[in-house]
Amino acid sequence: MAAYLVARFCSAAQYTSSLITATLLLLVLFLLVRKSKAKQAEAFFEQIHGCCTPRRLPYSWPLALDIVVYAFRTIGEKQVLQWFVDIFDRTGPTFEQYILGAKGINTIEPENIESILSSNFAGNIRDGYHTNAYKLNALSGYGLGARRPTFYPLLGDGIFTQDAASGRHSRETLRPLFSFLRTDIFVQFEEHTEHLINCIAPNQSIDLQPLFFQFTLDMETFFFSATDFAEAFRISQGFLFRRGRLGNAYWMIDGMYFRKQCATVHRFIDEAVEEALSVEHEHDNSEGKHGFLNALIREGTRNPRKLRDQLLNVMLAGRDTTACCLTWTIRLLAQHPHVQNKLRAEVECFFGVGDECRLPDRNTLKKMRYLSFVLKEVLRLYPSVPINSRTALEATTLPRGGGPDGTKPLMVRKGEAVGYSVYVMHRWKKIYGEDADDFRPERWDPQGKNVVNLKNVGYGYLPFNGGPRVCLGQEFALLEAGYVIVRMLQKFREFEMDPRTKNIAVGAENQEVTLVVASTDGCMIRAVK
Repeated sequence: MAAYLVARFCSAAQYTSSLITATLLLLVLFLLVRKSKAKQAEAFFEQIHGCCTPRRLPYSWPLALDIVVYAFRTIGEKQVLQWFVDIFDRTGPTFEQYILGAKGINTIEPENIESILSSNFAGNIRDGYHTNAYKLNALSGYGLGARRPTFYPLLGDGIFTQDAASGRHSRETLRPLFSFLRTDIFVQFEEHTEHLINCIAPNQSIDLQPLFFQFTLDMETFFFSATDFAEAFRISQGFLFRRGRLGNAYWMIDGMYFRKQCATVHRFIDEAVEEALSVEHEHDNSEGKHGFLNALIREGTRNPRKLRDQLLNVMLAGRDTTACCLTWTIRLLAQHPHVQNKLRAEVECFFGVGDECRLPDRNTLKKMRYLSFVLKEVLRLYPSVPINSRTALEATTLPRGGGPDGTKPLMVRKGEAVGYSVYVMHRWKKIYGEDADDFRPERWDPQGKNVVNLKNVGYGYLPFNGGPRVCLGQEFALLEAGYVIVRMLQKFREFEMDPRTKNIAVGAENQEVTLVVASTDGCMIRAVK
């Protein structure tokens, strides 16, 4: 009897084992067939659209771990953007990468970037080609990919993390807030600029970068000087940058320290939101001390969480980008005295300098050609968002990058990320000439003697993104930066570079790259009265 039971058990075990083996074989066969059909569909897609294989980023270690290690090393050394420039110089303007098992495309070619942001934007979907195995859509659009879960711990649901309908709704909500119809806008400009200038001790070495960050914080939100908030906001953004570099593996960069910094930021914003809501309830028509926040409430948003999320998203766009622009502008003016003198002469011509000067106004600021050239050149060398990406919603194409010479279209698979670096593109000699690395505002003068004509540069100059998601506050930001620069040149005769950073070449500085690019060494100058 016992022998019979043992035999039956062994027989059942053999049957179960055979069943599992057969199931696994069928699963493997199914996956192989599906992969084969996908390959056939991809080949068919590439044939229809004339796609060719792109260059590939070379690597030495399995899974390209050497690239990952070197990337984090350059981040620690504050030289990651310079490394990106070197990579594109060696590999070409468009290439494929295969890192940690994930494929992606990187590009700096204006035609490709225009396709990603505008002509092939997610809102411009058209019907394409189909097979049973693969949706083959030549213009299927791009989305934000993993950006929302990557940025959510800090930014929540706001204009930077929202796609499609929710993103469009946020843009429509925020658009009126950047209107110049507000009669008090120049009063606010002058109030905060005067406070900024009063913090600058004349004829002494001082770091202007933290003052610029506090200035834009005051302009965007409310009056408080919170070192804890500013530091937590900076550290949190650093985490977001590193998470963003890992794509769908963003979750590998996390932890209690990161979450603690986010919580610190949220605590300060929540307190401000609570105060603004209470003040707005008591005084329906008051501007209050919370500027932008009060305006957002008057647009109809009273949910504290939504207010916090939108405010943080706008702060990221308006506070850090403008502060960085001001930092790099003063650094470059101090490094290039001839440019500084020429700009100050224009300021004197329009508004005067010294104690008898006049305050700038919008219409006159827009007439200052050389100021416009200077700000354009600063944003060329140090664009607000140096690195960005989009993810293909379906199989699609890029117009350039395929083939040995990179002139043919290339295929972008569904779910594949396409990264683009405005920072590198703005230094591409093919677009800006052999002096692309130099700070030369005159290159933007259409009447000047320039080797390269930038009149039709198009998507080759992209300091404020482009297409349907172009920066809502670009005119506001340029006005704000221009106003501050003019007032500083009126108050001070000269800005001298600190000797310790005077001889560092443009682009060779230590850079703090979060979602923007700041100066690790700050903006150490001496303001001469």
